[in-house]
Amino acid sequence: MSAVRLHDLTLGYERRPAVHHLDGAFSTSRLTAVVGPNGSGKSTLLKGVAGALPPLAGRIELNGFRHRDIAYLPQDNGVDKQFPITLEDLVALGFWRRRGLFGGLTRSDRARLREAMAAVGLEGFESRAIGSVSGGQLQRALFARVLLQDAGLILLDEPFTALDARTTSDLIDLIQRWPREGRTVIMVLHDLDVVRQLCGDTLLLAREKVAWGPTGEALAPENLLVARRLSEAWSDDPQVCHRHDDDHPAHDEAEHRH
Repeated sequence: MSAVRLHDLTLGYERRPAVHHLDGAFSTSRLTAVVGPNGSGKSTLLKGVAGALPPLAGRIELNGFRHRDIAYLPQDNGVDKQFPITLEDLVALGFWRRRGLFGGLTRSDRARLREAMAAVGLEGFESRAIGSVSGGQLQRALFARVLLQDAGLILLDEPFTALDARTTSDLIDLIQRWPREGRTVIMVLHDLDVVRQLCGDTLLLAREKVAWGPTGEALAPENLLVARRLSEAWSDDPQVCHRHDDDHPAHDEAEHRH
């Protein structure tokens, strides 16, 4: 059974496609990685599934989900660190779907909030202003907010950015529990070792589908080579739009093993 199905999906910006004619399905209660070269449309795809970017063509079918029920952690968090709230306030926004934006929290809610912050290594930081913490600490708080959303479909775009190894390991342990709880997780990742460790399925994307299936098969060397060659072709094409590639500039997954 599929949680999300893509039908001849094309996504892009200013009518310039970044993801082309993508067909396939993300399986329910599975961890699926989305990997590919820089600029391959990985973040764009998550924006489309989250409802933040309308398709140029084709459609996205959410089976049993509404966009408001999706937990989405984008790569660019958009948090204004000058806004006068604490980390606890930021994390508590994870309750908005059930409590409303200004709804009060119950004693149980507050206990869950503290547990979520402790799970990401922020115990004792509840009263810190968001403008006073590091980028890594802010990323942990945003992950804690995802924990509280209690969503059936979770989208994570490079969730381990700026995190230390211990916190990353703790978060991986949490993520691995989600499929057993019936949750579907789609993650953009650049570290293929983490992908092989964590994800049963992988979509290898290079603006089009290169491979999609069990991780070991999708990340076969011949598929990675195809993805790299496709990325070289669009990098050499002056007509290709790079302005909105929105992929991490420091990593090229297709060359991780080559």
